[in-house]
Amino acid sequence: MKLTTREDIEAPLDFVYGAFADTGHWERSAMRRGAEVVRSDRIQGFAPGMVWNVSFVYRSRPRRVAVKLVSVDQPNNLGFQIIATTFDAGVTLDFVELSSRRTRVTITSEVKPRTLAARVFIQSMKLARNKIERKYEARVGLICNEIEERYRIRR
Repeated sequence: MKLTTREDIEAPLDFVYGAFADTGHWERSAMRRGAEVVRSDRIQGFAPGMVWNVSFVYRSRPRRVAVKLVSVDQPNNLGFQIIATTFDAGVTLDFVELSSRRTRVTITSEVKPRTLAARVFIQSMKLARNKIERKYEARVGLICNEIEERYRIRR
């Protein structure tokens, strides 16, 4: 199942890219929501190959995924791969400078099931696609609004 959304952010390209590439911020954000995040690579700096093992509770069951940074094309693109026992997912973030103070972010997520149970779950998600797309767009919109607010405060 593939989901795509696009948001325009009132901030320069470098600031927006930096906000999305700030892995420390995303780690802390996940931990505030109850996830356990452990960095499992030895890479210094921000580079492809970075891996995080994330444990969390979803639908009353403990879940574990590995999140890997697979591509970095500063300041145009970021690519992540998410690996779980039941599914694989890819998340791509594309950044386009619309003006000196406006950036467009396109986020594409694609989930591929690895088990029969996951295939059934994904199929049920496809039946509720409109509702899931609205939630996805709303969540991405909240993230983009937060980045806009951080830019306004720093200006």
